[in-house]
Amino acid sequence: QVQLVEIGGGLVQPGGSLRLSCTASRTIFRFATMGWYRQTPGKQRELVATITAGTSPDTFNYADSVKGRFTISRDNAKNTVFLQMNSLEPEDTAVYYCSAYDRYDRQLYWGQGTQVTVSA
Repeated sequence: QVQLVEIGGGLVQPGGSLRLSCTASRTIFRFATMGWYRQTPGKQRELVATITAGTSPDTFNYADSVKGRFTISRDNAKNTVFLQMNSLEPEDTAVYYCSAYDRYDRQLYWGQGTQVTVSA
């Protein structure tokens, strides 16, 4: 069983920045992809950004709504994936979830979620 622990959410003003981190209980080289998704009440969970893990070069995928503002990255030594969020907008308000697909046990794991609120 894999555990994903997210930290870094909070309240920020429009135009501000936040950095989310997601630390896995196993080496991230196990995971074909790791990523961030977000969800607001009454809506489906949507992709924010993904990154391949354990391969070189990295491959990135971003939702159109966050391109140029958000950056996903990873620290292999710390088994951690980050989401740097800049120029935040009220529309970015959501619960953000970390995900990881384990290539060995073929399971998709989710973190517990962290709330991001963008408001003046």
